[in-house]
Amino acid sequence: MRSRKFLTSKVKVVALMMILVMSVLAGCQSNEPAPTPAPSPAPAPSNNESSAGLTGTINSGGSTSVEKAALSAMDEFAAINPGVTFAYDSTGSSTGITNGTDGTYSLGFSSRDLKDSEKVDGLIYKTVAIDGIAVVLHPSNTVENITMEQLTAIYKGEITNWSELGGSDNTIVVVSREQGSGTRGAYEEIVDFQDRLVESAIIRDGNGNVATYVMEEPNAIGYVSFTTLQANEDRLKAVKIDGAEATVENVVNGAFKVSRPFIMVYREENLNEAERAFVEFVFTEDGQNAIEATGVIKVK
Repeated sequence: MRSRKFLTSKVKVVALMMILVMSVLAGCQSNEPAPTPAPSPAPAPSNNESSAGLTGTINSGGSTSVEKAALSAMDEFAAINPGVTFAYDSTGSSTGITNGTDGTYSLGFSSRDLKDSEKVDGLIYKTVAIDGIAVVLHPSNTVENITMEQLTAIYKGEITNWSELGGSDNTIVVVSREQGSGTRGAYEEIVDFQDRLVESAIIRDGNGNVATYVMEEPNAIGYVSFTTLQANEDRLKAVKIDGAEATVENVVNGAFKVSRPFIMVYREENLNEAERAFVEFVFTEDGQNAIEATGVIKVK
């Protein structure tokens, strides 16, 4: 019996010693700091990701023809950069160039080339798109094609009746744009009647007003930007010029001759951070696609 008690006591001692050793080991492990997991690599920003903290207002204005294309690009830019807002003052190409030069607009827009007198030191001007100018009639007009020579004669007052063009026996109502309009300046130069517009011509400010007048006057002839034509194609008839339809494809291949550039003008020192970023954006794929969606021709 004595030997059994001794063995039992010995076993108890060994068991206690093992428990103490395990407790010490556990305590040592619990005092060690837990390993810090390696940080996950940050995802690479996509091309469309907003610039961090980009804020500000894009102050712009000018051509009524460029307005729709410019605003489309600004809408896309603001969707990518929610902190950016924008404003466009539709005042005409000449004002767009003047105000873009003197800083009234940070970004001015024109739908005609700059005159030599407007190309002053420090002014940057870039073509952002190419636009066609559609010659439009009332949908009821039966004339389908006009030659460039006939078009010149109409606007100079030398052809005055639709019957001279194979149409009805009615007086042609000539509609033109206001002085200072980029569309008018480009159209007069291309069609070749500068300073010789027939005195009886109806003058309307803006592409939209020209379109509205022609829609309501069966004997009218006018001219509007392709972007305006696209918005009103069910209510306007675009006549062929020298057999070529008023389409983007025909402007690109040179068959349709009545076209002009859309130009952005600015001084670098007048731009805020958001405006500088927008200028770069205009020439990206997303910017050009937004412009092209309005019916004009992208340049990149």
